[in-house]
Amino acid sequence: MSTGLRERKKQQTRELIAETARRLFGECGFEAVTVAEIARAADVSAQTVFNYFPTKEDLVYWRLESFEEELLGTIRDRAPGEPVLAAFGRFVRAPRGMLASYDPETRERLAALTRMIVSSPSLLAREQQIFEGYTRDLAELLGGDIQARVAAGAMIAVHRALVDFARERVLAGARDELAAEVGEQAEAALSLLARGLGDYEGIPS
Repeated sequence: MSTGLRERKKQQTRELIAETARRLFGECGFEAVTVAEIARAADVSAQTVFNYFPTKEDLVYWRLESFEEELLGTIRDRAPGEPVLAAFGRFVRAPRGMLASYDPETRERLAALTRMIVSSPSLLAREQQIFEGYTRDLAELLGGDIQARVAAGAMIAVHRALVDFARERVLAGARDELAAEVGEQAEAALSLLARGLGDYEGIPS
């Protein structure tokens, strides 16, 4: 089997498991569904599930891996002399995921996902770990000194605040205007950071 075909099959298996988990979580709640039940429904072994998703919580958050890669790539590949905050601003302003195509079906899925996350202590704890990992990796990319840690913490705090804002609006029944509302909040947060971080470029690699 060629490497390309093998990788496509692995990706298909990964997406099948994740979609099966999403459906079961939506029907029964995150806490009530076991990995064994997900494996049976996806017609794979429990070990196969863990091969793709180290923890049950990762079945919900697995797409955040690509988010971090894109964020770090945007910062790493910015033009010489471009401040870190400018590159981060370009990244955070772009609607992603469900916000990028916020049709009625997507609204329902996002509302269900949001309710599941906010009602699950284990998911919220895993999310906290993920954001801490973002902060560490971004700080390391920026040079690892105290300024890098402060800058990374501030920028990831903007992202977290926007996530929290979006969830509050989803739970309040926000409709087509959600992406615009999140965009307005992003501009306000970036403007606040710019007054303190606007010229910061990190440590050249």
